Amino acid sequence: MRPRHPAALLSATATTVFRLNAQLLAAAEELARPAGLTAARWQVLGDVADQPRTVSEIARRLGTSRQSVQRIADLLVNRGLAEYRPNPAHRRAKLLTPTGRGRDTLYSIDPAHARLARRLVDALGEEETERAVASLRLLAQALDRIDGT
Repeated sequence: MRPRHPAALLSATATTVFRLNAQLLAAAEELARPAGLTAARWQVLGDVADQPRTVSEIARRLGTSRQSVQRIADLLVNRGLAEYRPNPAHRRAKLLTPTGRGRDTLYSIDPAHARLARRLVDALGEEETERAVASLRLLAQALDRIDGT
């Protein structure tokens, strides 16, 4: 078997990742909907579940723009699912954190999320799932190193 041209490999990788992204977003929308969230709102709220973060930190971690995270964070705050707290490290960059209601909302998604996760791991196998995650991380790290150029 002949090695594929790097451009063809990149195209095949991108096409596969784009499809996977669409599949994961569709699944996330289905999981989040009963809790009254969108996938994007679930993602932002979930990112601060373990510790408060600034909007800029959230955007970096999620690989999206600060402006889109700011818009979602403000919506979460307006709905009473999150709040801004003072940031001792930076006077102007407030920390976003879930409220009790926000945590309850996140917890309400957990059972359906766990069922989907179990079905996926059962379909693929635990070792293969771990290999897939490792491969995706390697790909992301390589793209970070070359900065997309």
